[in-house]
Amino acid sequence: MGFFDKFKQKITEKVEQFTEKVNKVGDNISTQVSNVVEKTTSVVEKATESIAEVVKIAPILQFNKLKEGLSKTRSNLSKNILGLLSGGRKIDDKLLEEIEEILILADIGVKTTQKIIGRLKQRVKDDKLELSEQIYATLKEEIYNLLIKSPSADNDKIYAIDSTKTPHTILVIGVNGVGKTTTIGKLAYNYKNSGKEVVIGAADTFRAAANEQLEIWSQRAGVDIIQREHGADPASVAYDTIHSAVSKNKDVVIIDTAGRLHNKANLMQELEKMSRVMKKVKESAPDDVYLVLDATTGQNAIQQAKEFMKVAKITGIILTKLDGTAKGGVVIPIADELQIPVRYIGVGEQIGDLQVFDPTFFVEALFGNDIDGSETNIDNLG
Repeated sequence: MGFFDKFKQKITEKVEQFTEKVNKVGDNISTQVSNVVEKTTSVVEKATESIAEVVKIAPILQFNKLKEGLSKTRSNLSKNILGLLSGGRKIDDKLLEEIEEILILADIGVKTTQKIIGRLKQRVKDDKLELSEQIYATLKEEIYNLLIKSPSADNDKIYAIDSTKTPHTILVIGVNGVGKTTTIGKLAYNYKNSGKEVVIGAADTFRAAANEQLEIWSQRAGVDIIQREHGADPASVAYDTIHSAVSKNKDVVIIDTAGRLHNKANLMQELEKMSRVMKKVKESAPDDVYLVLDATTGQNAIQQAKEFMKVAKITGIILTKLDGTAKGGVVIPIADELQIPVRYIGVGEQIGDLQVFDPTFFVEALFGNDIDGSETNIDNLG
């Protein structure tokens, strides 16, 4: 074998050795990649299962929280009605009068109660109902039918907004003491948790402690806040807030407003001015106007709403403090008489205790039990 052949053989051997090493490294890498992929897939599958479980559990927790919050109202309404309807009583005028009295005492109000009783009488006639037990489900249906479902209810549930029209701008109005500041904090928190960038505008510059309280809630929610000194022009705060949101590509703007002005004319002028300056930055602003009402005030909440309706185009009601009152039935006349959807309800003091209003959940939580005494739960909601 000549020199060239020996040299060629050595080169060939080296190449083969190198190829073998490369193949071993490749096999090793392939095995490691397969292991990583397998482990990652397993982690993803477990995470997906966990997320699915959370998604499944979340409505149950919300419903149970709502049932707990409405316990006083439920004792004041459904338990009394169940007491009337048991024992095989016949449906007659006296029974309907007793139901009417219970509904009025539950803060459903005279006007709405009369509407419900009128519909019950018609259903008794049309459906040929005779026994009192048969009227229970009918009463729930008629109350449900009075509750307005917001056109944006599906979006509200996931805090979705139109991404082509950001920032989505919300003006929050209401008298002092109804829970406006805490509601704004909770609303901001829910939007933040849904992946939105949020900024709050502290435009209630009349009340001395308003800025400090709202700042605390903005910190809890983990969102930005724009505020000015006490006594500053509220409209300028609104303008600065929406301008900042546009420049920083924020998704949602929530603006607080004064809860008390000298008279209705002043309130109207202030809200009009705020809307006017906001439109200089975003033509459609405000996209929503939420009126915050305190459920513990009962029928007075409806009167407040009627006054605010004279000065603002309200797109939704937020009803607070449902967990601490026997007057939760006021939700029904608010929806019926005002013809404005209840968008959110407050069922506790924690930052996560602001729920999207669901008419089905509300009616079932309000009654709590079926006519046979079995407890209503989320699995048998239709």
